[in-house]
Amino acid sequence: MSNNQSTGDKILLAAIDLMADKGYDSTTTKEIASAAGVNEVTLFRHFGTKQKILQAAVSRYHYAEEMTKLFNGTLKGELHSDLLTISRTYHKIMNRNRKLLLIVQKGGSNLPEEVYEEAGRHPQQLKNLLTKYLIDMSDQHKVLKTSNPEMQALSFMWMNRGAFNGNLNEERLNEFIEESVRLFARALTP
Repeated sequence: MSNNQSTGDKILLAAIDLMADKGYDSTTTKEIASAAGVNEVTLFRHFGTKQKILQAAVSRYHYAEEMTKLFNGTLKGELHSDLLTISRTYHKIMNRNRKLLLIVQKGGSNLPEEVYEEAGRHPQQLKNLLTKYLIDMSDQHKVLKTSNPEMQALSFMWMNRGAFNGNLNEERLNEFIEESVRLFARALTP
């Protein structure tokens, strides 16, 4: 791990690696502390419990904040280009966080409900961002006005989530993104 990482980040990343490998239930705070190069007291001072470590990891390393920044600053108001940017950013973040997502997907008998709630906040935020974007684009007459922009946002999200779950190699993922965005933009362009 880099010396530039904070102690909290070291703990979170160590926890993600161990939990992805061993599962949430089988990973101990002692193992996490050791892998992070800290003692257990430091771990507890930063996070308190294994549950709070995982909650913090999901909150910090999932995609809601990064996607919010993207929607608030990077998009250009050009449907095809914006959807490409959204898809590429989504896949970059999701692939970077694959281990963390696997931990939540696998669950475990002791995986706290708060972790699932935090993990669920991210797709909800993306749906809200996409829905608002489509409404704004429709108001500017750059997207067809439809009765259900929220369903369009969900369709776009599930299309990308399906590709992520398919674990496509980089070349196939790029092909998928190009083709699916082309079709989606074409269908929504007035």
